[in-house]
Amino acid sequence: MDNTQLFDGIEFLKTLSLIDFLMFFIYLSLIFALRTFLVFLLQKSFTSKRFKERIFPFVEDLLNWLAIYGAIFFFLFYFSEEQWLFYPFYETDGIQVSVFLIVVVAIAVSFAGRLVRALNRYVMPFFYVQFDVDATTGYTINRLLYYIVMFIALALGFTTVGLDLSALGVIFSVLGIGIGFGIRNIAANFVSGIIILFERPMKVGELVEIDKNIGQITKITLRSTVIETLKNGTLIVPNQYFIEQIVKNRSSAKLFARVVVSVAYGNDTEKVEHLLLEAAVAEMQFVPGIPNEPPDVRFINFRDSSLDFVVEVRVVDVEMKEQLESRIRHAIADIFIKNDIKLAEYPVTKEI
Repeated sequence: MDNTQLFDGIEFLKTLSLIDFLMFFIYLSLIFALRTFLVFLLQKSFTSKRFKERIFPFVEDLLNWLAIYGAIFFFLFYFSEEQWLFYPFYETDGIQVSVFLIVVVAIAVSFAGRLVRALNRYVMPFFYVQFDVDATTGYTINRLLYYIVMFIALALGFTTVGLDLSALGVIFSVLGIGIGFGIRNIAANFVSGIIILFERPMKVGELVEIDKNIGQITKITLRSTVIETLKNGTLIVPNQYFIEQIVKNRSSAKLFARVVVSVAYGNDTEKVEHLLLEAAVAEMQFVPGIPNEPPDVRFINFRDSSLDFVVEVRVVDVEMKEQLESRIRHAIADIFIKNDIKLAEYPVTKEI
């Protein structure tokens, strides 16, 4: 066996030598090294904020495109004389499927995906500004445009390599009967995502409350919605939840710091209400940026073992809400001790 020959047992790969294989990877490394050098050179040469925020991302994406597709086209050119590149694996309806054909189809599908992403990122925002399209509608258009283009590209790609889409449809239909129960939640989330994107009961950027966690919607996909909370990180919520559950949209509503206090029977309710108001007013001055609105104190309920009061203070964001609620609780505990106000004692149930 010739030590420069890489594949001896496979007939159509006999012409591929180890030297050719190694040289190809050397040239490939040079292409990506050149791309890395150009990115580094641009970063060092242009340091303005405008260039880094607006121009550099576009140039970097362009260099990535040139490097990736340049490497693929170099691969086709470098091995253009090799038999194995055009050797047909199989033939269907007069189409001979080879490595060359598969690579060309992969290039077309990949290019379609990159092109539509670049269109959504660099071109569509100008149209949205021109026609006064809001951010949520623009986001919906971008997602639908991406899914439509990729569906068409994949369908054409499968057809090009000789795959019968009608036959695939039959296969998926048969499989769907067996696995339908297993993927019903995925299907429900998918349909719910379409409903959310079109009906827009919630929009990207709005504040919502999920299981007592308040966060901002940062992304809506066809399967789930991403919510960034202040304290609990990122929540990935299935879209079906928003269709079936009651979700509080906090964007249009006023936000309040809210503290509920339960005191024992026998306390002077007027005095309790006055002390709660005093505690809230005293703590408001220590929180910067709070709206200049008086707190609201109400006697809200009689219970078997308690009298319930609520303190509400207008705030502007979740961080302020949590900070003020903590301060008011400390102030209430201190002022109740000083005025001999007894908190409610709930009966303790013992397990038998």
